[in-house]
Amino acid sequence: MTFQPVIPTGGIVGWRFLQRTYDAQIQSFSSSAVNEIETSYFLENIGNVRSAEDLVSDRRLLQVALGAFGLEGDLNNRFFIQKILSDGTQADDALANRLADSRYREFANAFGLGPGDVPKTSSVSAMEKIANDNLTARFEISVGEADESMRIALFTQHALQELAAQDGSENRKWFDLMGLPPLRSMMETALGLPRAFAQLDLDKQLVVFKDRLQRATGSSDLAQFTDNEAVEKLTDTYLARSQIAQIQSVTSPAQTALILLGGGF
Repeated sequence: MTFQPVIPTGGIVGWRFLQRTYDAQIQSFSSSAVNEIETSYFLENIGNVRSAEDLVSDRRLLQVALGAFGLEGDLNNRFFIQKILSDGTQADDALANRLADSRYREFANAFGLGPGDVPKTSSVSAMEKIANDNLTARFEISVGEADESMRIALFTQHALQELAAQDGSENRKWFDLMGLPPLRSMMETALGLPRAFAQLDLDKQLVVFKDRLQRATGSSDLAQFTDNEAVEKLTDTYLARSQIAQIQSVTSPAQTALILLGGGF
């Protein structure tokens, strides 16, 4: 039986309900027979992996490994994923370091199968975290099948704080955000940026992102999102704008105005 998350409505009201029931819902999802079998298999066998080839040759292991980083779409791209893992991240020209999406760097680092790395596959705590992250990501996918904006909101709660707390320059954090599709979508919507914005030069996008965030929050620094309250405020803005866009897609401007004046938000 396919898990069906309970999301009674969209927007901020639906988000508050999902927050209140999150622990119970993800526990129900994680304890399903399919997920328990998948997690057990991963934890029992990942310790035998010593090379990139070992990992990509076992589809069940690879599915959990990729899922933990939101990269499940690459499950059939075995040569590409093997290259990511075997290159590692220590060399500047490693494939993961040349990709805009920082999740590939995190994925390669998590297993330590590149040159000069010590494999982390025998670390029980590290592999348990990956197994748990996979369940979290898969739960978010199931939520997204009901309401994509809710999936992005869930992803934002952990991914934005993790990015904000990273070492490195402020610009590097912004470029990492632009390379993460869910975070980028959230930020574009929350800051009222049009879809065509992504066609601009990256350096120009950086300037606009910083300017819009400065105007919205009083700071262009992503480090502000190490604070839970800052993340929650941005999430509420994102969800409100998303719901308005959904209403406008199926109603006339006049109808939208009446809904808003009637207390829909």
